[in-house]
Amino acid sequence: MTLRSLPTVGALLVVAAITAGCGGGDDDAAPSSAAPSVSSFSAPAATGLPGAPTPSALPSSTGGVTSPPAPATAAPQGPTQRRPASTPPVVLPQRPAGAPGATQVVTAFKAAGLKVSNPRDRSVDCGPDGLGLGCSEVVATDAVTVYVFPDETSASDIAETWGGQSYRRGAVVLNYLAAKTPAADRLRYEKVLNGLG
Repeated sequence: MTLRSLPTVGALLVVAAITAGCGGGDDDAAPSSAAPSVSSFSAPAATGLPGAPTPSALPSSTGGVTSPPAPATAAPQGPTQRRPASTPPVVLPQRPAGAPGATQVVTAFKAAGLKVSNPRDRSVDCGPDGLGLGCSEVVATDAVTVYVFPDETSASDIAETWGGQSYRRGAVVLNYLAAKTPAADRLRYEKVLNGLG
């Protein structure tokens, strides 16, 4: 016997042990003392051992080939709950009635001939995933950033925090922190804001 035939011989011994307990004789042994039956045989044949028989070709004690038992299928369960593909949008507080919107303020600056290059809606910074300022709207330009808050108290609090780098009128705060806007130009922005009503 060569070493190459050892896996095949080992596999045949496993098959013989399994089929011996399948009622190959006339003994009336109790089912609890019988060797495992083909129906209890499952995973060992699928272990990837070389020469191991696959469940589709198990010899029976009568010389034929028996089919393996059908694989058990899981009972259908309810619909799978899936997470949303994206996070739900943040709901920002409404600006107060009568207060100009951030875009409206930037448009007024532009109409007055003031620099408002590179306008960007940064309202996402108001919410908890941004800076968490609690504002309603933000539009940033290269010269000034316009914040609109849901009430004058919130606007006043943030304007005080930013000190001399901001200007507040009602619920609107102009912020110059990120810009290098000269003081004389700041007065022009503030005058336009004051004229918005």
